[in-house]
Amino acid sequence: MAADTGETPADGFGRVSRTKDVVFRLLALAATLIGIVSLAALLLNVAVDAVGWLDWQFLTNPPHPNPYEAGFLPALVGSIAIMLMIALVTFPLGVGAAVYLEEYANDGYLTRFIQLNIANLAGVPSVVYGLLGLGLFVGLFNIGYGNVLAAAFTIALLILPIVIISAQEAIRAVPDSQRQASYGMGATKWQTIRNVVLPRAMPGIMTGTILALGRAIGETAPLIMIAAPTTVFGLPNSFFSKVSAMPLQIYNWASYPQTEFQYGVVAAGVVTLLVVLLTINSIAIVIRNRYQQRT
Repeated sequence: MAADTGETPADGFGRVSRTKDVVFRLLALAATLIGIVSLAALLLNVAVDAVGWLDWQFLTNPPHPNPYEAGFLPALVGSIAIMLMIALVTFPLGVGAAVYLEEYANDGYLTRFIQLNIANLAGVPSVVYGLLGLGLFVGLFNIGYGNVLAAAFTIALLILPIVIISAQEAIRAVPDSQRQASYGMGATKWQTIRNVVLPRAMPGIMTGTILALGRAIGETAPLIMIAAPTTVFGLPNSFFSKVSAMPLQIYNWASYPQTEFQYGVVAAGVVTLLVVLLTINSIAIVIRNRYQQRT
């Protein structure tokens, strides 16, 4: 006759649950470490290749056939100009569209159709937006090939659905009781949106905008489709000037046969691109945190 261990079914179930919990936690930790270690190894490899190439001369010189005299200044200034124009276009349009859809539009078939299309547009490949920009801004509006406005408007179309969706989620997260309290004090709908909804939704809106801008700065396919030059030797002096961008210039250098271009110069360009991206994100995060402190 088997000895009685005194263990109840509940004890066995608890032990199995704890085992599953430990296994799941270890799997999640392993997945996290794989991603972090892989990214760290990639960044370290690029940073090591950039040593000796990333200097003040590289940041202030124009491109040059000699890798030891090659510079990144026109592409750097071009990317910053494009990003500033993208932010000026997408932020008011995206937030305005989100406010209308969440606060003013009726929950009818037309609104649902618009919401469905916005969600679908967020997943459209970037090359399709390049074709759209080529036909709309270059062909129909005759803005010109490969200039600051054409590049900014084309990439703005690419990230606009992302900004709208993130702004909608942030506005939707504001408790309805705060709106009702504002109405109860005699505020109009616009006053409620301006003084109650938008300040509390702004941290979430800024987070979505940061992620969208992070995607925009690395886009290359839309710029190629609107015939943006891969190499520009002068700085843009107007919105209609031909402009290159950092991803295009890096792509062009990677196609050169010299080893110095394929490794040292390309690595210096990648590090510069990452620094600019982190700087833009840091500025946006500081602005977001200030809104969080006010609310």
